[in-house]
Amino acid sequence: MTKEILGSRYEVQQQLGKKAGRRTLLARDLQTQELVIIKLLIFGGDFEWDDLKLFEREAETLKSLSHPFIPRYLDYFELNSTTLQGFALVQTYISAQTLEQYLKAGQIFTEAEVKQIAKALLEILCYLHGLHPPVIHRDIKPSNILLGDRSGNSVGQVYLVDFGSVQTVLATEGATRTIVGTYGYMPPEQFGGRTVPASDLYSLGATLIYLVTGIQPADLPQKDFRMQFESVANLSPSLTNWLRWLIEPNLQRRVSSALEALKALDRPEIPHSSQLVISKPPGSKIQLTKNADVLEIIIPPSGWQSSMLFLGSFAIAWNSFILFWTIGALSAPFPMNLPFALFSLPFWGAGCFMMYGFLFTVWGSIRLRLDRQQVGLTYELFGFKFHRPRPSPKQNITKLVYIPQHFTKDSDGNRTQVPAQLELWAGVEKYQVGNNHGVIKSEAELQWLAHELSDWLGMEISTEKDS
Repeated sequence: MTKEILGSRYEVQQQLGKKAGRRTLLARDLQTQELVIIKLLIFGGDFEWDDLKLFEREAETLKSLSHPFIPRYLDYFELNSTTLQGFALVQTYISAQTLEQYLKAGQIFTEAEVKQIAKALLEILCYLHGLHPPVIHRDIKPSNILLGDRSGNSVGQVYLVDFGSVQTVLATEGATRTIVGTYGYMPPEQFGGRTVPASDLYSLGATLIYLVTGIQPADLPQKDFRMQFESVANLSPSLTNWLRWLIEPNLQRRVSSALEALKALDRPEIPHSSQLVISKPPGSKIQLTKNADVLEIIIPPSGWQSSMLFLGSFAIAWNSFILFWTIGALSAPFPMNLPFALFSLPFWGAGCFMMYGFLFTVWGSIRLRLDRQQVGLTYELFGFKFHRPRPSPKQNITKLVYIPQHFTKDSDGNRTQVPAQLELWAGVEKYQVGNNHGVIKSEAELQWLAHELSDWLGMEISTEKDS
């Protein structure tokens, strides 16, 4: 088709793309000498009326749009020659490569660049979704996003193109719905023919995940219909959490608007509808350090309290008696003294455990530390450190459980109060802090720690009933 003139005005320079019933051409407008893009819908054996409906809708939508980073409508005409029959849509040409082309060329995007791209696209979506009626793109993916004028620390200008799947909200009312989009980038509701502005946000999230992982979203593992990208993306917890918000399969829990997503992009904390924003309770002595790489919680000792007088006195009396017993046993003739001395060992164990509990409550501390590599829980006393349980790789973390204070009944019907607990599971290992240690005095502190962990991990808090 090179050098062929369409519509008595547009000289074809080259063919850019071709698929069933459609072609995309680069042409020169002989009147203005400007390069333009011509999209053709060709009548043929594989033609369907839904194709014409979408093609005409794209033309009408582009005609109504006016945004510097969206192609501008130029012309629309019918093709009726001996070689071609169909329709042609002419739009402005943007001299830029697609994100898909950059990725295939080995381009690596930093987290800062990904956030620049996200911000630019969200600003475009704010414009589209803010129209009356809102315009939903329905096919946001790397091949429909262009980057131009890359220089220095700037990722370049971002353009959103190809409105061939576009939908307006009014167009969905009382009409037969056509399922369009690209597998891997489509949210669950789009498979049912339903689209809302938040559907574009899911596609944007999937696109950004492809940028940071280099893996097509359809090839990523899934759990409960959610893409599992965290282990192959080296991102800060805040951006990871934000992306999880965008690709939430449940439409009711996904971010609802581009403006809301844009405002949250640079915030360290992403709000969840199922969670309350909890801050550190006044008077709490728990120390928390949190940044993009590390979250560390230090629970200090509770210190001396009058209620511990009985435990300390009993532990001293118990161990004094066992010491007296052991000395007496060892003073007996050998080998008769060995059975008596060995008999004391379990009692020594119980005595040491009581003494450790007393000393730890007064002077010991608990340290829960998470970084990009692992999670570890350490008990520290007089410079000695004990890992219980042993550290686990961070990628093994599966759930965060908060168990509120509750009561249980024994076989006789007696009620026993069970203190609140906070549990972090990594495989089969359980990292637990709670009121039973005697150092966290209020549920408010555990709730605060639960939400800080939830924010840093990008993981929802489950309850004992959920787990």
